[in-house]
Amino acid sequence: MKRRAILQSAVAATAAIHPFARASTYPNRFIKLVIPFAAGGSTDVLGRKLAVRLSDTLGQSVVVENRAGSAGAIGCAFVAKSAPDGYTLLLGTTGTHAINPTSMVKPAYDAVKDFEPIALLGIQPMGIAVNPKVPANNLKELLDLIRNNPGRYTYASAGNGGIAHLSLELLKSLAGGLKADHVPYKGGAPALQDVVGGHVPILSDTFSSTVPYHRSGALRVVACCGPTRSPAAPDIPTAIEQGVAGMNTSTSGLFLAPAGTPADIIARLAEATDRALKSSGFQAELHALGMTAESGADPRRAGEFIRSEIAKWAPVVRSTGTTM
Repeated sequence: MKRRAILQSAVAATAAIHPFARASTYPNRFIKLVIPFAAGGSTDVLGRKLAVRLSDTLGQSVVVENRAGSAGAIGCAFVAKSAPDGYTLLLGTTGTHAINPTSMVKPAYDAVKDFEPIALLGIQPMGIAVNPKVPANNLKELLDLIRNNPGRYTYASAGNGGIAHLSLELLKSLAGGLKADHVPYKGGAPALQDVVGGHVPILSDTFSSTVPYHRSGALRVVACCGPTRSPAAPDIPTAIEQGVAGMNTSTSGLFLAPAGTPADIIARLAEATDRALKSSGFQAELHALGMTAESGADPRRAGEFIRSEIAKWAPVVRSTGTTM
């Protein structure tokens, strides 16, 4: 027993002296990438594309697991409580890490303290779309329609308190306090399908999720909510262009690990992510999703982005009275 204790102490001392000893053996089994939203949405698509790139670079399978619900809080809380060993990771968003911290009455996790940032992958604008049967060909016509029929129209989003929900609430506020009720779903994909099916007339979702349906005629996208038109659909004007000053809402892809994950493992994951972000193929995939991709992986930049987004969205959440 005494000899075993001495050996264990020696191993621990060696690891302390050589902090990258773990990185040479990590990973030695599959990695789980948790997507805190339903399959089929834009975050899910981004996560699966990232998983393929990481699998190739790390030499181990990166398996996507969807844990949807509560505007992403269920999946985030699961990862926050997971072992900080690099084998359970998270793809967060502006909603999960900038809005939920303020909108959750009883936060299931701390967006800053419970995670180790690995990388900010990219940023993409939100979009507003309608079922083709809705008599509105642009944002002004939609706003007039809602204004002239208070309480008649409803809108769908990926969940209560999420970025899509808050984006439409901000639009209602900026347009003069319009009345349109929210219909929350457990993910963007089911919300989108119900609007396509005509069960709900209006959709707030990521711009990239709605554009393919716009092209096919299954939806009509009336506004891009970014500061400028999206390269994914430059023919669709922004909400700002259409007279709604201040309507600038976007989401992001945030690659994160549980707090306490060793620095050498974070560095290994950041290195693999950096390789993906600098690949023209991955850049093209993010561009196809309507995202402006980051030029590389920087854990510090990701952490600063999260803190700045919390500061940006907190007053918006409070002003709309949105809670979850």
